Amino acid sequence: MFKHNVVRMTHSMSNVRAGSVSWKIEGDYFEACNCRSICPCIFMGDPDNGDCQHTIAWHIQKGQYGQTRLDGLNAAGVFHIPGNMFTGPKWKAAIYLDEQASSEQADALGKIFSGQAGGFLAKVGSLIGEVLGVRRASIQFGVDGKRRWLRIPNSLELEIEGLAGSDPNRESLIINPAIAVSPGFDPVISHSTKYTYHDHGLEWDNSNKNAFYSKFSYAP
Repeated sequence: MFKHNVVRMTHSMSNVRAGSVSWKIEGDYFEACNCRSICPCIFMGDPDNGDCQHTIAWHIQKGQYGQTRLDGLNAAGVFHIPGNMFTGPKWKAAIYLDEQASSEQADALGKIFSGQAGGFLAKVGSLIGEVLGVRRASIQFGVDGKRRWLRIPNSLELEIEGLAGSDPNRESLIINPAIAVSPGFDPVISHSTKYTYHDHGLEWDNSNKNAFYSKFSYAP
């Protein structure tokens, strides 16, 4: 089942809902890119350097797709966007799904993160023109205070940290952004302390650039 789903995803990130299955996932997310902080894309502006080299990581604390539980699983998306992320050109995407998932869980993750299951991720899917690959991988996701990290062996190392404001005990937030990966949550302004990627013919080192984190909650 999961292999068939990967084939569908490699053609396009469909915004067609996968039936009427009830689902919801929530947990921690973070992202990083190659813009200086604060990234203009969050207000629908053009990326600093003409293109966007963007990674999003999700850790599902609590989730279900129909009767399939998704608690504790991870996913990541790496995107190359050769211009304004909303007006085009279309994105290229590589998707990584947790190798610890069972076949049923992997199939559910595939439907959700491809956008086939609807919701916010279906809107993201409509911006993608080419899927470079979809694979299961070892995804190490960590949280410690204002720090977040993600490692996919031989492909991605990403570490971020929230920037300190005048009160070091509070998080510095963007209130009411024009667009956010996690609608309903104010992103915490952060920067990457390490951000390297090499896979699917893409390679970059964007350490010490823009990042955000927050909780997330998605449903159809």
